[in-house]
Amino acid sequence: MPSGADNGSVDQLLTVRRWRRYGADRLFVTQETGARVGSVDLQSGEVVVDDPELEDRLREAAQEYLRKDVTELVLPMPRQPFDEPMQTAMEAWLGPREPDDERTQRGASLRKRLERLYAEGWHVVHDVPLGRQGSVLEHLLIGPGGIYTVAERRHPGSLVRVHGRNLTVDGAATGYLHAARMEAQRVQGLLLAAGCAEVRVRSILVVQAELETDGVPDPDGTLVVTRTLLPAAVRAMPAALEPDRIAALANVARQRVTWAR
Repeated sequence: MPSGADNGSVDQLLTVRRWRRYGADRLFVTQETGARVGSVDLQSGEVVVDDPELEDRLREAAQEYLRKDVTELVLPMPRQPFDEPMQTAMEAWLGPREPDDERTQRGASLRKRLERLYAEGWHVVHDVPLGRQGSVLEHLLIGPGGIYTVAERRHPGSLVRVHGRNLTVDGAATGYLHAARMEAQRVQGLLLAAGCAEVRVRSILVVQAELETDGVPDPDGTLVVTRTLLPAAVRAMPAALEPDRIAALANVARQRVTWAR
């Protein structure tokens, strides 16, 4: 493990993994502790940062990974901020950094909305590491209405239209609903393997966009909502789980070993 010579402390290491499934292509960056630094969508260029102070580190790690062309990359996290040429190169590739207050609000908004549901008997687990391939579930929601994976896709200023099992962004088809269903099925399988009998996991897709839904929603499909409508949609779910069952499932979901299969 690399070590810092200037102050005797050990450098933190970052791990970069690529995830290419269900039409998605992303890089996930994590710390040694397993805590997620963030992700880069290699198709849209969207950068999602869990800690705003680590955005530069995330961008550099992603760029280094693509230069190396490897399956997984572990590298020390630099302490010094980027100089101006490096920052300019990063912005040319992934776009400029957002102002700190806007970035923090964007990253925290969905988490806060989910965590407000605690008072109504819901539990939420963030950044669930699924298996050993670098795949990370953004949020897992467990409560009176059942068990749901929750993912967010940001398309500000765009029109998202849902018709049955198809979702388009400004008329262009996406694989979002298929990916959400596959993610829910994977979570369900892992919970069953962990001893949680008769569990059913569904998915919620939160979109940051103008949303239109055509026809009657599929009761067994992915629930697509905006951030604003999410709390009301969750509260409207019919009761499916008792409090004791919810607490037991949440406890299993918070165990890392549950997902390391």
